[in-house]
Amino acid sequence: MVGDNIDPGIDSRVREGVVGGPVGHIPVMLKEVLSALQPASNKLIVDGTFGAGGYSRAMLEKGACVFAIDRDPDAQVTGKKFLQEYDGKFQFHDGEFGQMDEICKKAEIDFVDGVVLDIGVSSMQIDEAERGFSFQNDGPLDMRMGQSGLSAGDVVNGAEGKDLTRIIGILGEERHAARVSRAIVACRDKKPITRTLELAQLVEKTLGRKFSDRIHPATRTFQALRIFVNRELEQLANGLFAAERILKASGRLVVVTFHSLEDRIVKRFFADRCGQKGGSRHLPQIEALQPCFRQERSGPVKAGIKEAELNPRARSAKLRWAIRTDAAVRDANLDLFGSEVSLSLSGRI
Repeated sequence: MVGDNIDPGIDSRVREGVVGGPVGHIPVMLKEVLSALQPASNKLIVDGTFGAGGYSRAMLEKGACVFAIDRDPDAQVTGKKFLQEYDGKFQFHDGEFGQMDEICKKAEIDFVDGVVLDIGVSSMQIDEAERGFSFQNDGPLDMRMGQSGLSAGDVVNGAEGKDLTRIIGILGEERHAARVSRAIVACRDKKPITRTLELAQLVEKTLGRKFSDRIHPATRTFQALRIFVNRELEQLANGLFAAERILKASGRLVVVTFHSLEDRIVKRFFADRCGQKGGSRHLPQIEALQPCFRQERSGPVKAGIKEAELNPRARSAKLRWAIRTDAAVRDANLDLFGSEVSLSLSGRI
């Protein structure tokens, strides 16, 4: 069960900044992730969202070998340090975790013992104003995890109003998406919107802000743009299918999400892959599909009260995990996840 067999030294090392790189970049739900993943000597784990290396370092300290992936060029700097520090036990590969099976194949790795994914933007990215992920500090409207391709500014200033409404309404779950998109179009007709604070203030002016509001009015709009620009939901869906393909029997898939769209995709995937699919009663010759995964816990694990107090990012975190069976790999069908992934797939204007 998650929560058992926890290394008592992990908490102190997190507080001291030893685990996870620079102080302040605390890996979310580290104890729970390690308990679900069970890294150990002679095990090979894929860290599909390396970031500042928090999970990777903790797994390496447990004796596991780590195959890390990240598309953010800034993560490569930390990855190079890990290569020197953990020579022979750590590999870093630039790329998207949605293609982890192809990346592993190029590295001549057929199967692994575990996969861990920490979905969404990292605190490292949020803290750097020039990356444009947050309006806590003013910066350019960028939001690109891979630092290339379509930016948030391109979307804000180039997408048609109706497309902005869909992006903000679906990916941001913003009820007033039409009002926000109309305000954006009216503003950009006068001059381009290029800065994070400029957009945040526009949304706040459009929607208003009550003293009792728990989050800034622009939070959902920024979430939507970030997800769209980075095709995050598509990445997550493809990453789950890729993990299914490379996990050996008894291998573990552990996923930490931070909002309902991500968690819903993971929940649907596990529900589909953990359930037995039978053939049609009209076509009895079709064999039932055996479960590809099994769950020892059906519901999500949430961060403890103390961690949520210390690390605000952990407050919305949900962890789901499952164990790979020896059943054959099923077809990767993105229709399983609904319209959110379809919109994320477009990822371009």
